[in-house]
Amino acid sequence: MNFGELVDFLEHRMAMQHIYQPLLIRSLVDAGGSATIRQLALAFLDQDESQIVFYERKIKEMPLKVLQRRGVVASSGNLVELTTGRLSFEEKAQIRMICDRKLQEYILKRGLGIWDYRMLETDPVPGSLRNRVLAESGGRCALCGATNQDRPLDVDHIRPRSKGGGNEYANLQILCSKCNRAKGNKEDTDYRTMVQDDAVPGCPFCYDAARSRVVEEFDSVFAIPDGYPVSAGHQLVITKRHTPDWFAMTQAERNDADSLLRILKNRLAEDDNTITGFNIGMNSGASAGQTVFHVHIHLIPRREGDTENPRGGVRGVIPGKMGY
Repeated sequence: MNFGELVDFLEHRMAMQHIYQPLLIRSLVDAGGSATIRQLALAFLDQDESQIVFYERKIKEMPLKVLQRRGVVASSGNLVELTTGRLSFEEKAQIRMICDRKLQEYILKRGLGIWDYRMLETDPVPGSLRNRVLAESGGRCALCGATNQDRPLDVDHIRPRSKGGGNEYANLQILCSKCNRAKGNKEDTDYRTMVQDDAVPGCPFCYDAARSRVVEEFDSVFAIPDGYPVSAGHQLVITKRHTPDWFAMTQAERNDADSLLRILKNRLAEDDNTITGFNIGMNSGASAGQTVFHVHIHLIPRREGDTENPRGGVRGVIPGKMGY
Protein backbone atom coordinates (compact mmCIF):
# COMPACT_ATOMS: atom_id res chain seq x y z
CA MET A 1 0.00 0.00 0.00
CA ASN A 2 1.45 3.40 -0.97
CA PHE A 3 0.88 6.76 0.71
CA GLY A 4 -2.11 7.67 -1.44
CA GLU A 5 -3.78 4.31 -0.84
CA LEU A 6 -3.23 4.68 2.92
CA VAL A 7 -4.83 8.13 2.89
CA ASP A 8 -7.77 6.77 0.86
CA PHE A 9 -8.18 3.88 3.33
CA LEU A 10 -8.15 6.23 6.33
CA GLU A 11 -10.54 8.73 4.76
CA HIS A 12 -13.04 6.41 3.05
CA ARG A 13 -12.68 2.70 3.76
CA MET A 14 -11.74 2.30 7.43
CA ALA A 15 -14.75 1.08 9.46
CA MET A 16 -14.46 2.72 12.89
CA GLN A 17 -15.67 0.59 15.81
CA HIS A 18 -13.17 2.05 18.26
CA ILE A 19 -10.10 4.28 18.23
CA TYR A 20 -7.74 1.32 17.88
CA GLN A 21 -7.11 1.33 14.10
CA PRO A 22 -6.15 5.00 13.63
CA LEU A 23 -4.27 4.89 16.95
CA LEU A 24 -2.15 1.94 15.78
CA ILE A 25 -1.40 3.56 12.42
CA ARG A 26 -0.50 6.89 14.03
CA SER A 27 1.71 5.11 16.57
CA LEU A 28 3.59 3.35 13.77
CA VAL A 29 4.06 6.69 11.99
CA ASP A 30 5.39 8.25 15.21
CA ALA A 31 7.78 5.30 15.62
CA GLY A 32 9.19 5.75 12.11
CA GLY A 33 7.09 3.05 10.43
CA SER A 34 7.66 0.00 12.63
CA ALA A 35 7.35 -0.89 16.30
CA THR A 36 7.09 -3.91 18.59
CA ILE A 37 3.75 -4.96 20.09
CA ARG A 38 5.04 -3.77 23.49
CA GLN A 39 5.88 -0.33 22.05
CA LEU A 40 2.41 -0.12 20.46
CA ALA A 41 0.77 -1.19 23.72
CA LEU A 42 2.60 1.59 25.58
CA ALA A 43 1.43 4.08 22.93
CA PHE A 44 -2.18 2.88 23.42
CA LEU A 45 -1.81 3.21 27.18
CA ASP A 46 -0.66 6.79 26.75
CA GLN A 47 -3.99 7.59 25.02
CA ASP A 48 -6.25 5.61 27.39
CA GLU A 49 -7.82 8.20 29.66
CA SER A 50 -9.80 5.46 31.46
CA GLN A 51 -6.54 3.92 32.69
CA ILE A 52 -5.40 7.28 34.04
CA VAL A 53 -8.73 7.76 35.83
CA PHE A 54 -8.50 4.18 37.18
CA TYR A 55 -5.08 4.82 38.72
CA GLU A 56 -6.14 8.21 40.05
CA ARG A 57 -8.84 6.38 42.00
CA LYS A 58 -6.43 3.61 43.02
CA ILE A 59 -3.93 6.16 44.37
CA LYS A 60 -6.62 7.93 46.42
CA GLU A 61 -8.11 4.70 47.75
CA MET A 62 -4.99 3.10 49.19
CA PRO A 63 -1.37 4.31 49.02
CA LEU A 64 -2.17 8.01 49.50
CA LYS A 65 -4.37 7.36 52.55
CA VAL A 66 -1.83 5.01 54.13
CA LEU A 67 1.17 7.28 53.53
CA GLN A 68 -0.71 10.34 54.77
CA ARG A 69 -1.66 8.50 57.95
CA ARG A 70 2.00 7.55 58.44
CA GLY A 71 3.10 11.15 57.90
CA VAL A 72 5.15 10.33 54.78
CA VAL A 73 3.20 12.51 52.36
CA ALA A 74 0.73 15.40 52.52
CA SER A 75 -1.87 16.43 49.96
CA SER A 76 -3.81 19.54 49.11
CA GLY A 77 -6.40 19.10 46.38
CA ASN A 78 -4.67 17.13 43.64
CA LEU A 79 -1.16 18.09 44.77
CA VAL A 80 0.80 15.44 46.70
CA GLU A 81 4.21 16.04 48.24
CA LEU A 82 6.72 14.36 50.51
CA THR A 83 6.84 15.78 54.02
CA THR A 84 10.66 15.58 54.08
CA GLY A 85 11.11 18.89 52.31
CA ARG A 86 13.80 19.27 49.63
CA LEU A 87 16.15 16.30 49.26
CA SER A 88 19.76 16.45 48.10
CA PHE A 89 20.91 14.65 44.95
CA GLU A 90 22.44 11.87 47.08
CA GLU A 91 19.30 11.53 49.23
CA LYS A 92 17.10 11.21 46.14
CA ALA A 93 19.40 8.50 44.77
CA GLN A 94 19.19 6.52 48.01
CA ILE A 95 15.39 6.77 48.19
CA ARG A 96 15.10 5.65 44.52
CA MET A 97 17.43 2.71 45.18
CA ILE A 98 15.41 1.54 48.20
CA CYS A 99 12.09 1.91 46.38
CA ASP A 100 13.41 0.00 43.34
CA ARG A 101 14.66 -2.80 45.62
CA LYS A 102 11.28 -3.03 47.38
CA LEU A 103 9.48 -3.14 44.03
CA GLN A 104 11.69 -5.90 42.64
CA GLU A 105 11.48 -7.99 45.82
CA TYR A 106 7.69 -7.87 45.72
CA ILE A 107 7.52 -8.64 41.99
CA LEU A 108 9.87 -11.63 42.42
CA LYS A 109 7.63 -12.90 45.21
CA ARG A 110 4.26 -12.45 43.48
CA GLY A 111 4.98 -12.25 39.75
CA LEU A 112 2.09 -11.23 37.48
CA GLY A 113 -0.27 -12.07 40.34
CA ILE A 114 0.07 -8.49 41.57
CA TRP A 115 -1.97 -7.43 38.53
CA ASP A 116 -4.61 -10.20 38.64
CA TYR A 117 -7.42 -7.68 38.98
CA ARG A 118 -6.30 -6.03 35.71
CA MET A 119 -5.75 -9.30 33.82
CA LEU A 120 -9.29 -10.67 34.07
CA GLU A 121 -10.45 -9.08 30.81
CA THR A 122 -7.88 -11.02 28.76
CA ASP A 123 -10.49 -13.78 28.44
CA PRO A 124 -13.71 -12.01 27.45
CA VAL A 125 -17.08 -13.73 27.15
CA PRO A 126 -17.52 -14.77 23.46
CA GLY A 127 -20.06 -12.65 21.60
CA SER A 128 -22.34 -15.57 20.69
CA LEU A 129 -22.49 -16.71 24.31
CA ARG A 130 -23.10 -13.16 25.51
CA ASN A 131 -26.02 -12.83 23.08
CA ARG A 132 -27.51 -16.16 24.23
CA VAL A 133 -27.41 -15.19 27.91
CA LEU A 134 -28.88 -11.77 27.15
CA ALA A 135 -31.66 -13.24 25.01
CA GLU A 136 -32.62 -15.81 27.63
CA SER A 137 -32.74 -13.10 30.31
CA GLY A 138 -35.52 -11.36 28.42
CA GLY A 139 -33.32 -8.27 28.32
CA ARG A 140 -33.69 -7.73 32.07
CA CYS A 141 -31.41 -7.65 35.11
CA ALA A 142 -31.83 -10.94 37.01
CA LEU A 143 -32.01 -9.05 40.31
CA CYS A 144 -33.88 -5.76 39.92
CA GLY A 145 -35.54 -6.31 36.55
CA ALA A 146 -34.02 -3.20 34.93
CA THR A 147 -33.79 -3.12 31.12
CA ASN A 148 -31.19 -1.43 28.92
CA GLN A 149 -33.55 1.54 28.82
CA ASP A 150 -32.85 2.03 32.53
CA ARG A 151 -29.08 1.40 32.58
CA PRO A 152 -26.45 -0.75 30.82
CA LEU A 153 -26.78 -4.54 31.15
CA ASP A 154 -23.68 -6.59 31.98
CA VAL A 155 -22.89 -10.27 31.60
CA ASP A 156 -21.93 -11.21 35.15
CA HIS A 157 -19.92 -14.23 36.26
CA ILE A 158 -21.89 -15.89 39.06
CA ARG A 159 -18.68 -17.25 40.51
CA PRO A 160 -16.25 -14.35 39.99
CA ARG A 161 -13.30 -14.94 37.72
CA SER A 162 -11.02 -13.74 40.51
CA LYS A 163 -12.22 -16.81 42.42
CA GLY A 164 -11.83 -19.25 39.55
CA GLY A 165 -15.13 -18.76 37.74
CA GLY A 166 -15.07 -19.34 33.99
CA ASN A 167 -16.94 -18.28 30.87
CA GLU A 168 -19.14 -21.39 30.71
CA TYR A 169 -22.85 -20.76 30.09
CA ALA A 170 -23.93 -22.08 33.53
CA ASN A 171 -21.77 -19.42 35.24
CA LEU A 172 -23.26 -16.41 33.42
CA GLN A 173 -26.22 -14.18 34.24
CA ILE A 174 -27.40 -10.71 33.26
CA LEU A 175 -27.13 -7.92 35.83
CA CYS A 176 -27.58 -4.21 35.28
CA SER A 177 -24.50 -2.08 35.89
CA LYS A 178 -25.81 -0.93 39.28
CA CYS A 179 -26.55 -4.42 40.63
CA ASN A 180 -23.27 -5.72 39.20
CA ARG A 181 -21.28 -3.05 41.05
CA ALA A 182 -23.15 -3.82 44.26
CA LYS A 183 -22.37 -7.54 43.90
CA GLY A 184 -18.71 -6.98 43.13
CA ASN A 185 -16.48 -10.07 43.38
CA LYS A 186 -17.35 -10.96 46.97
CA GLU A 187 -20.37 -13.20 46.43
CA ASP A 188 -21.45 -15.94 44.05
CA THR A 189 -25.24 -15.62 44.20
CA ASP A 190 -27.16 -16.97 41.23
CA TYR A 191 -29.82 -14.28 40.87
CA ARG A 192 -31.50 -16.16 38.01
CA THR A 193 -33.35 -18.22 40.62
CA MET A 194 -34.76 -15.06 42.20
CA VAL A 195 -37.70 -14.18 39.98
CA GLN A 196 -38.79 -10.64 40.76
CA ASP A 197 -42.51 -11.08 40.15
CA ASP A 198 -42.81 -14.55 41.71
CA ALA A 199 -45.78 -13.82 44.00
CA VAL A 200 -46.76 -16.06 46.89
CA PRO A 201 -50.53 -16.57 47.00
CA GLY A 202 -52.10 -14.62 49.84
CA CYS A 203 -49.02 -12.52 50.61
CA PRO A 204 -50.19 -8.89 51.00
CA PHE A 205 -46.67 -7.53 50.43
CA CYS A 206 -45.93 -9.23 47.12
CA TYR A 207 -45.62 -6.57 44.43
CA ASP A 208 -48.77 -7.38 42.47
CA ALA A 209 -50.92 -7.44 45.61
CA ALA A 210 -49.50 -4.15 46.91
CA ARG A 211 -49.09 -2.33 43.57
CA SER A 212 -52.12 -0.03 44.05
CA ARG A 213 -50.64 1.29 47.32
CA VAL A 214 -47.10 1.95 46.07
CA VAL A 215 -45.90 5.50 46.78
CA GLU A 216 -42.30 5.12 45.58
CA GLU A 217 -40.00 2.54 43.95
CA PHE A 218 -36.24 2.19 43.79
CA ASP A 219 -35.10 -0.66 41.53
CA SER A 220 -35.55 -3.88 43.59
CA VAL A 221 -37.69 -2.35 46.36
CA PHE A 222 -40.86 -0.28 46.77
CA ALA A 223 -42.66 1.63 49.53
CA ILE A 224 -46.25 1.66 50.76
CA PRO A 225 -47.94 3.36 53.72
CA ASP A 226 -48.25 1.11 56.77
CA GLY A 227 -51.82 -0.19 57.12
CA TYR A 228 -51.73 0.32 60.88
CA PRO A 229 -49.43 3.34 61.28
CA VAL A 230 -47.66 3.97 64.55
CA SER A 231 -47.46 7.66 63.59
CA ALA A 232 -48.49 9.87 60.69
CA GLY A 233 -46.26 9.14 57.69
CA HIS A 234 -45.32 5.59 58.78
CA GLN A 235 -43.98 3.82 55.63
CA LEU A 236 -42.89 0.28 54.75
CA VAL A 237 -40.01 -0.49 52.39
CA ILE A 238 -40.52 -3.91 50.78
CA THR A 239 -38.54 -6.07 48.33
CA LYS A 240 -40.12 -6.81 44.97
CA ARG A 241 -38.76 -10.31 45.27
CA HIS A 242 -40.62 -12.44 47.81
CA THR A 243 -38.10 -13.15 50.54
CA PRO A 244 -38.86 -13.79 54.23
CA ASP A 245 -36.70 -11.36 56.20
CA TRP A 246 -33.78 -8.93 56.24
CA PHE A 247 -31.24 -11.73 56.53
CA ALA A 248 -32.45 -13.27 53.25
CA MET A 249 -32.08 -10.02 51.30
CA THR A 250 -29.25 -9.70 48.80
CA GLN A 251 -26.69 -6.94 49.25
CA ALA A 252 -28.11 -5.12 46.23
CA GLU A 253 -31.59 -5.22 47.79
CA ARG A 254 -30.20 -3.85 51.06
CA ASN A 255 -28.45 -1.07 49.15
CA ASP A 256 -31.68 -0.20 47.31
CA ALA A 257 -33.67 -0.30 50.56
CA ASP A 258 -31.17 2.03 52.20
CA SER A 259 -31.47 4.47 49.28
CA LEU A 260 -35.28 4.37 49.36
CA LEU A 261 -35.32 4.91 53.13
CA ARG A 262 -33.22 8.05 52.65
CA ILE A 263 -35.51 9.31 49.88
CA LEU A 264 -38.62 8.78 52.01
CA LYS A 265 -37.02 10.28 55.12
CA ASN A 266 -36.01 13.45 53.27
CA ARG A 267 -39.44 13.78 51.66
CA LEU A 268 -41.30 13.32 54.95
CA ALA A 269 -39.05 15.80 56.77
CA GLU A 270 -39.47 18.41 54.03
CA ASP A 271 -43.26 18.03 53.96
CA ASP A 272 -43.81 18.01 57.73
CA ASN A 273 -41.68 20.24 59.93
CA THR A 274 -43.14 18.68 63.10
CA ILE A 275 -41.05 15.55 62.45
CA THR A 276 -37.94 15.62 64.65
CA GLY A 277 -36.72 12.02 64.44
CA PHE A 278 -37.25 8.55 62.97
CA ASN A 279 -37.26 4.93 64.05
CA ILE A 280 -36.14 2.39 61.46
CA GLY A 281 -36.60 -1.29 62.10
CA MET A 282 -37.84 -4.70 61.01
CA ASN A 283 -39.15 -7.84 62.64
CA SER A 284 -37.47 -11.14 61.80
CA GLY A 285 -39.29 -14.24 62.98
CA ALA A 286 -42.56 -14.79 64.83
CA SER A 287 -40.91 -14.46 68.24
CA ALA A 288 -39.68 -11.01 67.16
CA GLY A 289 -43.21 -9.97 66.22
CA GLN A 290 -43.19 -10.67 62.49
CA THR A 291 -46.67 -11.47 61.17
CA VAL A 292 -46.21 -11.04 57.40
CA PHE A 293 -43.29 -13.17 56.23
CA HIS A 294 -42.23 -11.00 53.32
CA VAL A 295 -39.44 -8.68 54.41
CA HIS A 296 -40.59 -5.11 55.17
CA ILE A 297 -38.68 -2.31 56.83
CA HIS A 298 -40.56 0.22 58.97
CA LEU A 299 -39.79 3.93 58.68
CA ILE A 300 -41.61 5.63 61.56
CA PRO A 301 -41.55 9.44 61.89
CA ARG A 302 -41.24 10.74 65.44
CA ARG A 303 -42.31 14.08 66.89
CA GLU A 304 -41.58 15.92 70.11
CA GLY A 305 -44.01 14.79 72.78
CA ASP A 306 -45.45 11.82 70.85
CA THR A 307 -44.58 9.67 73.86
CA GLU A 308 -43.91 10.68 77.43
CA ASN A 309 -40.37 9.34 77.57
CA PRO A 310 -38.78 8.34 74.21
CA ARG A 311 -35.44 7.33 75.78
CA GLY A 312 -34.46 3.86 74.66
CA GLY A 313 -36.34 3.93 71.35
CA VAL A 314 -36.35 0.49 69.72
CA ARG A 315 -35.50 -1.14 73.05
CA GLY A 316 -39.25 -0.83 73.64
CA VAL A 317 -39.85 -3.92 71.50
CA ILE A 318 -39.73 -5.69 74.87
CA PRO A 319 -42.04 -3.80 77.27
CA GLY A 320 -40.28 -2.36 80.25
CA LYS A 321 -36.82 -2.48 78.62
CA MET A 322 -36.69 1.08 77.25
CA GLY A 323 -35.13 2.52 80.38
CA TYR A 324 -31.45 1.87 81.04
